[in-house]
Amino acid sequence: MKVKVISRSTDEFTRERSQDLQRVFRNFDPNLRSQEKAVEYVRALNAAKLDKIFARPFIGAMDGHIDAVSCMAKNPSHLKGIFSGSMDGDIRLWDLASRRTVCQFPGHQGAVRGLTVSTDGRVLVSCGTDSTVRLWNVPVSSIVESADTFDNSAKPLAVYVWKNAFWAVDHQWDGDHFATAGAQVDIWDHNRSQPVNSFEWGKDTAISIRFNPGEPNILATSASDRSITIYDLRLSSPARKIIMRTKTNSIAWNPMEPMNFTAANEDCNCYSYDARKLNEARCVHKDHVSAVMDIDYSPTGREFVSGSYDRTVRIFQYNGGHSREVYHTKRMQRVFCVKFSCDASYVISGSDDTNLRLWKAKASEQLGVLLPRERKKHEYLEAVKNRYKHLPEVKRIVRHRHLPKAICKAASLRRIMSEAERKKEERRKAHSAPGSIPKESLRKRRIIEEVE
Repeated sequence: MKVKVISRSTDEFTRERSQDLQRVFRNFDPNLRSQEKAVEYVRALNAAKLDKIFARPFIGAMDGHIDAVSCMAKNPSHLKGIFSGSMDGDIRLWDLASRRTVCQFPGHQGAVRGLTVSTDGRVLVSCGTDSTVRLWNVPVSSIVESADTFDNSAKPLAVYVWKNAFWAVDHQWDGDHFATAGAQVDIWDHNRSQPVNSFEWGKDTAISIRFNPGEPNILATSASDRSITIYDLRLSSPARKIIMRTKTNSIAWNPMEPMNFTAANEDCNCYSYDARKLNEARCVHKDHVSAVMDIDYSPTGREFVSGSYDRTVRIFQYNGGHSREVYHTKRMQRVFCVKFSCDASYVISGSDDTNLRLWKAKASEQLGVLLPRERKKHEYLEAVKNRYKHLPEVKRIVRHRHLPKAICKAASLRRIMSEAERKKEERRKAHSAPGSIPKESLRKRRIIEEVE
């Protein structure tokens, strides 16, 4: 049976402006517009300049801790709630909208080293140097209500005491188990006071741990012996391990490409790896001038944020060698933890000066509700900028950043050192027998060996 339907698109008859009597039709034939490219180039140039003028990334600071902020955790069930733990044992739940404390979780006798939230967002797991794992009930109602009505004395659901201090904790993306990192990797269940499984490869302390977002039984850890290890909970022993030249401080899996992860390293760089091929990094992300302390992926998987000991927060494309954005303030000290918000619009950083800071993921983005015409205009300018981004003037304006003098000098010194190293390598090759010195790529240079 044939059905005939009358259909029309609203774009064919809707007026662009409320003042228009009727829709204005345009002919986009390029032969009629000989200056179209020149006009678009000027628009791209102006859009890049306007981005610089309206770049106001810093939204506000959340003050309340009395010691350095050591770790943070997002709540997968609530967009505007974030947990933070400090070196004095204080754990707080913050409301990002009002930038105030919603609830406190007192109890730890030492530094809080790890925080994570269960898949359903109801249970908070914390661990620290006091050798305890504590499970807390997340007050769901108080997130929705005003921050003035919080209960300041939350009690833990359970306290599990263990033999050694803990350095990190992470929960499965889909499941009831969570893992802690310390003298060994322990797998815990919510309802058991003893670990259900333990892994150990070597005698060094594991300092960070992350479950894979796509496969709940896969997790990656980094240890103080400079190794990165992949574990499979279905096996009785660890799966694979690589040893690098310097220590890895943190690991983050790409949520959209779960086979890839990025490691924040002590040598000022971040290294992206494919878990199936660990003998070579997929990408090396440079720009920091001191050890990278923490890393977190955007929910879109297209970019990640890193926090460094050099007092800056940088945002990288997942496949970009250099950062697209750098954030810093005069008062912000060493950055120990960073997180992307669950909607990829904001970045939260926790630093040595006891503050959490809220930043925009796009520095010049307009906050609030956009009218349809405003949104179209922004999208058009973004597309024009992207089209002409390779041209020198647009590229120069988009890339330019003002940095503190100390970071600028350190970056300049690193460039001089790397250039001297490159020249030395070239001279050594020139004065050696052909083929006696193999060429080693940057992606492989930092890896000492892969162990299976």
